[in-house]
Amino acid sequence: MKKTAAEGIQDPYVSLAVRAVRAYVTGGRVIDPPASLPAGMEGSAGTFVSIKKHGALRGCIGTFAPTEPTIAAEVIANAIKAATADPRFPPIAPDELDELDLSVDVLSEPEPCTEADLDPRRYGVIVESGWRRGLLLPDLPGVESVAQQVDIARRKAGIGADERYELLRFTVERHS
Repeated sequence: MKKTAAEGIQDPYVSLAVRAVRAYVTGGRVIDPPASLPAGMEGSAGTFVSIKKHGALRGCIGTFAPTEPTIAAEVIANAIKAATADPRFPPIAPDELDELDLSVDVLSEPEPCTEADLDPRRYGVIVESGWRRGLLLPDLPGVESVAQQVDIARRKAGIGADERYELLRFTVERHS
């Protein structure tokens, strides 16, 4: 895994996510947010933490709306969930830690939109129908069109092609 802040990670969001994963995977410990939060981490926002191993996705969990009092706390919670609770992957083992790369996305507040308002490079999308909701982050490899982006998010939510749905878009501040 990337080194801790003291060992050379410059981005405080990634450093915090790395420390959270390392502490939890090696000792079951949930770290506290820093006593003095870096600029930008004191507010609240949804975040996603993505974990890759040798370039392949190994875990990704997040929230589109805040569930914690600060962005720092949101990053810690989502980093632990990405490492241990992504249903697509087994929990990360301690012997994997040195092979991982983490990134953190801080989401803007979602806003209603139409397909004409989307750009898969710039905006993430949320597709909603009733209680079902699918989200896709922006600027993902292999997602080249709005139709493809909406279709992937719709299918993630279990929304059929012939069902009505609403769209929301958001931007991300990506830290890697």
